[in-house]
Amino acid sequence: MKVAVIGAAGGIGQALALLLKTQLPPKTVLSLYDVAPVTPGVAKDLSHIPTDVVVEGFAGDDPTPALQGADIVMISAGVARKPGMDRADLFNVNAGIVKSLAEVIAKVCPKACVGIITNPVNTTVAIAAEVLKKAGVYDPRKLFGVTTLDVIRSETFVSELKGKPLGSFTVPVIGGHSGVTILPLLSQIEGVAFSDEEIAQLTHRIQNAGTEVVEAKAGGGSATLSMGQAGCRFTLSLLRALQGERNVVECAYVEGKSTHNRFFSQPLLLGREGVEQVLDYGVVSAFEQQAIETMQPILAKDIVTGEEFVAEAVI
Repeated sequence: MKVAVIGAAGGIGQALALLLKTQLPPKTVLSLYDVAPVTPGVAKDLSHIPTDVVVEGFAGDDPTPALQGADIVMISAGVARKPGMDRADLFNVNAGIVKSLAEVIAKVCPKACVGIITNPVNTTVAIAAEVLKKAGVYDPRKLFGVTTLDVIRSETFVSELKGKPLGSFTVPVIGGHSGVTILPLLSQIEGVAFSDEEIAQLTHRIQNAGTEVVEAKAGGGSATLSMGQAGCRFTLSLLRALQGERNVVECAYVEGKSTHNRFFSQPLLLGREGVEQVLDYGVVSAFEQQAIETMQPILAKDIVTGEEFVAEAVI
């Protein structure tokens, strides 16, 4: 199979490409693209790592060669957050990048599963969906907003707080991928009890963990290494499902049967065509129910912003 990483010369892209080179199944083709001329060098560098994964690198204005024949496309291209910025501040630059890439994907590899990492995910996924829809190739089973970073942060923070071994539990994270739209369902972690204060504090930390990294890097960037790991986890899960493995479940931001908004992140059963089933996220606590209700108008506005961006672009 072929996995394409778009934005492969950036902080997230390089981290993601490194992890995929060391963890993809043998004979997988890892195709790297970025506008930066260094990209073929990144591919050459990775090719020296002794794993049976074929690495290709492409640079320039046209991503077509990197996308041809791709089964999975992971998009991390765009500008990163800086101190004082939130994900919405990234919109003006990143919206245009995602729109342009989606237009090429629609022509070159319309049946590929596409994972959007580029922020603001709440909006960029809607942009990609509208572009693919206008091209007549949109399949909601194959378009994902990658929210796995919220999941791995939740797992890490819960383990630190409660001493529960990593790998012994999962934390479903629903909603979106920005601020209060991120909701870890802490009530669903088996064998762990939280006080009301712990729930409030931990939820707030997970929702603002990106800012925690931006501030700690003091203007030097945003979450790249942890996002690379999150993107790798999602890519590998999706690849296993595409190859026929059963019972592969990950949370992601998709258009499905959500009763809340057009796009919503919740657990998904992955399969050979992408999303096999959008799973019910189950019973939630009163705190979580209130959070779900609070996030809805924010999510709705983010989604409409993406839809209108594409509609206005074709007027």
